[in-house]
Amino acid sequence: MIPDIESLDIAHLASGDTLAIQVYKFRGATLGKKAYLQANLHGAELSGNAVIYQLIQFLCDLDPSQLHGEIWLVPTCNPFATNQRSHHYASGRYNPYTGTDWNRIFWDYEKDIEEQSQSSIAEFAKTQLHLNYQHIQNNFYQQLKGRFQELKEVKNRASGLPFEDHYRYQLQSLCLDANYVLDLHSSTNQSLDYLYCFQGREASAKYFLLNTAILLDRYDGDAFDEAFMKPWLSLEKQLANLGKVVKFDLEAWTIELGSGMQINPDSVYRGVRGIKNYLVSKGMLDIQRFPLIQTASKTVQFFPKSKSQKYYAKQGGMLQSRVLLGTWVTSGQLLYQLLVFNREGRLPQLVDVHTEESGLVYDLSSNASVNQGEYILEVLTQPNPA
Repeated sequence: MIPDIESLDIAHLASGDTLAIQVYKFRGATLGKKAYLQANLHGAELSGNAVIYQLIQFLCDLDPSQLHGEIWLVPTCNPFATNQRSHHYASGRYNPYTGTDWNRIFWDYEKDIEEQSQSSIAEFAKTQLHLNYQHIQNNFYQQLKGRFQELKEVKNRASGLPFEDHYRYQLQSLCLDANYVLDLHSSTNQSLDYLYCFQGREASAKYFLLNTAILLDRYDGDAFDEAFMKPWLSLEKQLANLGKVVKFDLEAWTIELGSGMQINPDSVYRGVRGIKNYLVSKGMLDIQRFPLIQTASKTVQFFPKSKSQKYYAKQGGMLQSRVLLGTWVTSGQLLYQLLVFNREGRLPQLVDVHTEESGLVYDLSSNASVNQGEYILEVLTQPNPA
């Protein structure tokens, strides 16, 4: 297959240069569902770009008859963040102009209509009870799309839009009609490979063949996956409250692939394998050996997001003897030692820090030098029964 390649301008700079993102659109021989994949929304999170590159190469070698529907892929989806530097280090987690997390800027239809006091999703659900799920899905999408277009048109006014608003509408316009949204990230620090999973979509998590998933029982607000999925989950809930059980064939996933500022070959391999397996399992791809035989028996350990525990430095110092990524720690176990210095005429000392709860150490700070109150590590606690 040969993709259609579209460049989409996102910013015109004071220098006269233009920043753009590039979309690779693969369309199969038959109509079907749409999958949207993007990577590098945060600047230091690079592995997803390598995953998308390998998927592009893979799809180019397929016959159109092997793809049912279409797959859109966007590497380096945030050029501002990707190019951001401080000396040798890339962060790009926050917009340097406003200080906002790049993944907390997206438009959420559910929140929008509540803030505007417009017709609620609950009221919409009451009008759809006599219809099948496909008609309901189409009707809701048309409402959502209509509101989205209203907001996008504001950019043409003389007063303009803040860049974050302009950017989010450009990016979200690519996935608004998708069935499956896959947002590829890495930790800005050091991390395992894992998923963020929405409640009610746990059955599909095993298709990615990763061991660990964080179950979204709490939202940070305005993240890319949330903005896509929350309105649909709200509609499902409102319909269920009215006695009509509907589950739309729509899913959104944030896939975390290893650590920041590097491309880990193992994480890339797991990302490519899992995404192929997911798309085959969803009926979009027809390729040999997939779905992989281990899919049926795959067990994913789900940890509720609300129960994760971050550890911050109680005083400044240098980290040493810290537990390794992937360690299952028990309550009271030594997590790390902090080498503490002072300006009070006393000798330096080692301070031991122990766990408060048992859990999985899945994310570590990259810097071993910490000031008081700075992040050190995070533990996933209280896994849900499989």
